[in-house]
Amino acid sequence: MNYHNKKFKLFSSSENGETSEETIFHYKQEEHILTSEYSGGQIIKGHLIGVVDADGTIEMKYHQINTKGELTTGMCTSKPELMPNGKIKLFEKWQWTSGDKSKGESILIEL
Repeated sequence: MNYHNKKFKLFSSSENGETSEETIFHYKQEEHILTSEYSGGQIIKGHLIGVVDADGTIEMKYHQINTKGELTTGMCTSKPELMPNGKIKLFEKWQWTSGDKSKGESILIEL
């Protein structure tokens, strides 16, 4: 699975997440290395970096600045599913590495 130049938005998320449907993720991929810049909603600016395995699963770390001016960080495992329309749906399990260190789940869909 290749994520290069694909854009994703939030479909659903745990209450303790900061992203919303207004947050747009723009993925770039070179070989097995994935990066993304994202913003929108409560997120002024965010970045992620990760690695993609042979099944398309992404292991990543992220940092972002929210509208309160706070820098927050976390880690995430994202598993892909190909939808009938050919777009990718990502099922994410994440944990904050800053703040309360709580865990959550999100679903992203390709635009």
